[in-house]
Amino acid sequence: MKQPPKWKFAILVWIAIYPSITFLTFLIGDSIQNLPLPIKTLIMTGILVPLMIFVLLPLLRGIMGNWLNK
Repeated sequence: MKQPPKWKFAILVWIAIYPSITFLTFLIGDSIQNLPLPIKTLIMTGILVPLMIFVLLPLLRGIMGNWLNK
């Protein structure tokens, strides 16, 4: 399968990651606010990376596949 242009894939990732980070910060931000920054980052990325790889990017590729491959 042909890879989409990098700029389109970057937009797709942004569409997935921005709302995800915002929503996760809303959900758990208060719970982790007193933790050291490296621990907060570990928790956030530990949730967001699998969510992106296994859920959001496949879902968005299915929805926006025609646009990606034009």
